[in-house]
Amino acid sequence: MNVYVDSSVLLRVVLGEPRRLRIWPKITDAVSSELIRLECLRTIDRARLHLGLEDRLVAMHRAEVLEAVDAFSLVPLDSIVLERASGPFPTMVGSLDAIHLASALLIQEEFEDLQFATHDDQLGIAAQATGFPVHGASPKG
Repeated sequence: MNVYVDSSVLLRVVLGEPRRLRIWPKITDAVSSELIRLECLRTIDRARLHLGLEDRLVAMHRAEVLEAVDAFSLVPLDSIVLERASGPFPTMVGSLDAIHLASALLIQEEFEDLQFATHDDQLGIAAQATGFPVHGASPKG
């Protein structure tokens, strides 16, 4: 199963949070933007600062993120992605989510039946509106 994975999905898996993506074990090729590394590591660092996450857990979660991301097929964060992300989408989407959606749209021809995974409902709606089957969010439509 080829799936574009956003940061919210990887973070729930790494942090052991509830309601993790059910299809996670079935993903054979995980795809994401290079942005996923930055978003996940910044979230862990915020947890360290704001929630007092212990050094041992910080190190463990960082290692898990880096190991997972190393196994992903990553879309470069280049001018082509940024140009597409700055263009219109059929629904409202924030800047970082636009980068994820633009990355998925630009890479989808390289991955047969690419699906989209996010726990962000607004991004799920935008991905659905651009034609992706969506997992993890509750897009209405």
